[in-house]
Amino acid sequence: MPDAFFSSTRKRKRAPSSSKGKGKAMKISKSSKPSTSQPKKKGKDEDLSSDNSEHEGINNDDDLRAEAIDPHLSGEEDAGETAGEKRLRLAKLYLEEVKKTLVEGEYDAADLDREIISSRLQNDALQHSGRVHVFVGEKLQGPSDTRLVTRGHRLSVTGAAISQNGRNLFTCSKDGQIIQWSLLTGKRIRTHHKHVPNRKGKGKQRVTGDEAEGHTDEIWALSVSSDGKFLATGGKDKRVGVWDIERGVWLKGFRGHKDSISGLAFRKGSNQLYSASHDRSVKLFDLSVMGYVETLFGHQDRISDIDALRGETAVTSGTRDKTVRFWKVTEESQIVFRGGTKSVLREVLEGALDAEVEETEDIERKQTRHQFVEGCMECVSMIDEATFLSGGDSGTISLWSTSKKKPIFRYQLAHGIVEHRSDDGGTARNPRWITSLAALPYSDIFASGSWDGWIRLWRLDAKLRSFEPLENAIPILGVVNSLQLVQVPTSLLSETKWMMNKSAGKSGNPSTVTNGGPRPAGKDTKAVLLVAAIGHEPRTGRWLTVGEGAKNCGLVVPLEVSI
Repeated sequence: MPDAFFSSTRKRKRAPSSSKGKGKAMKISKSSKPSTSQPKKKGKDEDLSSDNSEHEGINNDDDLRAEAIDPHLSGEEDAGETAGEKRLRLAKLYLEEVKKTLVEGEYDAADLDREIISSRLQNDALQHSGRVHVFVGEKLQGPSDTRLVTRGHRLSVTGAAISQNGRNLFTCSKDGQIIQWSLLTGKRIRTHHKHVPNRKGKGKQRVTGDEAEGHTDEIWALSVSSDGKFLATGGKDKRVGVWDIERGVWLKGFRGHKDSISGLAFRKGSNQLYSASHDRSVKLFDLSVMGYVETLFGHQDRISDIDALRGETAVTSGTRDKTVRFWKVTEESQIVFRGGTKSVLREVLEGALDAEVEETEDIERKQTRHQFVEGCMECVSMIDEATFLSGGDSGTISLWSTSKKKPIFRYQLAHGIVEHRSDDGGTARNPRWITSLAALPYSDIFASGSWDGWIRLWRLDAKLRSFEPLENAIPILGVVNSLQLVQVPTSLLSETKWMMNKSAGKSGNPSTVTNGGPRPAGKDTKAVLLVAAIGHEPRTGRWLTVGEGAKNCGLVVPLEVSI
């Protein structure tokens, strides 16, 4: 009997509340929309809301009515709104945001609606498509006559990068220093010196390298986030350092790698950071929460370079394992692309011997294409989300696609051959390996570097099936340890003081090298900046030294592109 009593009590308690809730819901629907009927799903939601309000002691029917809907909110505020009406409302909100970002009074209403908003929508769609959509190869007029050379490091400069807005330049070196430069004035802003830990102290006075707020050894790589807030650095002390660019302070040092850090890359449009190391692993960090995410394994030898774009993917080069790996982070998988040169017999059996010989190759390149075997993959660069480049010690630049395991196109001896005397008195001929590669994201141009005295520019064809060198190469003596190509606002060149100066700077300050005077950018041009790190020695070793004329410096060269 008690069980029946309690069960009946529950029934009696539920019945009035549910009926009361339904009655209130009907009152609300009649008062708000008398000619339409409410969906069942909304009735259930209102039952829950009436139960909650009754539990809180709210008995007034007016308090249960929905608040006035704000038309500027983007959620599902109005249950009676159809899908088409919601899309229209969100599109209007987006257009209003676009109008607010533009300068008021600069354009009239007709131009704003027809041209500017249309081009903005098209650019947004193309940027998220992940494919090449910036074709500037045919419009490239060549490097500017004026360049910026920053000198402040004692040893070889191993990395150089600028922020997306083109305001700041960062360089790092084997001397353990990080220097921030202003691209507007060409002067040094601040210097982060190498930290020497105090290992002789006792107790709290003893400071180890892991506790130091800075790097304690050579710095090999750096990268700047897309929003310009964070600077990431890494090197021989096995830590990934994160800096606040605006305040110029050390934020955090991530430990976890067991060997030197050789590459860093931010994912475009986010604060996700990839780090590559000689311990054969890739680590992912999220700087929005200053936390570690995961570690990727797969390479059989040290990783020398890494690159990433907007998608949740990355590309790495594995040096002596002769592989380039394409990482799909969300799927926790990887695609392995094997470099190196196969035997002639195997190429004939696979039918690849004749296919790889291009008609435009000269006789010398045909004769030497099997003499230099690619034994090391040194650098990589992503063109778009499915196409990337690689370079190695054979002097060959290879073009890859994620849809094919073999290179789409190869250009051998891209930076020529170096001859030197061998031990037996003869002459040895070896190719200059590719020390760095950089592509303008989602475009058809890229740059390559070695130690032959030139930074070479290349243009991809429209179908991304091959590439060819451009006539306008950039002369520079030394080993090109890193490269970067980035588009900057058109007004930047007109604001920079070093573009209009012809005199060399003082010691410790950047100097401007001018040949024939600068060509300021006008209304018909937009700027692409090439940034390079130059040194007497390679980035991660001392097996090569470039002597006379070479400088340890950072280099910025504007590339003029006609519209």
